Amino acid sequence: MDLNTVVEVRDARRRDTWRPGDAWLGGGTYLFSEPQPHIRRLIDLSRMGWQPLQVTAAGDLEIAATCTIAQLSRFARSADWTAAPLFEQCCRAFLASWKIWNTATVGGNLCNGLPAGPMISLTAALDGVCRLQAPSGVVRRVPVKDFVVGAGVKDLRPGELLRSIALPARALATRTAFRQASLYGLGRSAALVIGTHDPVDGELAITVTASTVRPVQLRFAVPPNAAAVKEAVEYAVRPDEYFDDIHGLPAWRRHMTFRFAEEIRRELTEGAGR
Repeated sequence: MDLNTVVEVRDARRRDTWRPGDAWLGGGTYLFSEPQPHIRRLIDLSRMGWQPLQVTAAGDLEIAATCTIAQLSRFARSADWTAAPLFEQCCRAFLASWKIWNTATVGGNLCNGLPAGPMISLTAALDGVCRLQAPSGVVRRVPVKDFVVGAGVKDLRPGELLRSIALPARALATRTAFRQASLYGLGRSAALVIGTHDPVDGELAITVTASTVRPVQLRFAVPPNAAAVKEAVEYAVRPDEYFDDIHGLPAWRRHMTFRFAEEIRRELTEGAGR
């Protein structure tokens, strides 16, 4: 779609004062998908030269905001992390064409803040931390689970840029379980729940996305029973936090959330010693 209100496209390497009507341009797959009447200038990140993915000396994975879904998928296929299969599962949750995979970015998916964003699901479940950079150069770090605070609402200040997402080595070593539901075979996620089991201390974490307006993470220091998981989900998600749109009613999303949380509990705790 042509954005006929845009009067200028600037290279992000050229520092300039941030002003109302500016927007960061990554892959642009969402930006150009619908009218953006408030945007006057695009700040293009495509020539920044950020390395898409790199593993630090500590074993953490650093994902540049401009890393595409295709790059992430290829990288994870050759990785030996226990959690590696989760990357492909979440990439496939896009249910998008190869054109989108080669253009859409991890950072763009997070910054859209949509409940069904599978990169939000992936990075929140693996304890990802967003590195945010202000126009002044000041950097702050926010956990992904706290970065998205509502449907399309993010913890982003004016002019602030999502530079990268860091996934800790310990999270990459966890056993994972993945559940996804949609009203249609090739439809948008209406519920996407991920479980991780830490081999070091046995902690179970269940991360709820897509069915809720924000990521919700539950942690259990000791293996919980079914009643404990049900109670935790009931307490953590308010009734008005279940998302409501054409892709699923809140009551159904809630039902699938409880169902998936229990399935994941059984998979990761009852099979933990196998």
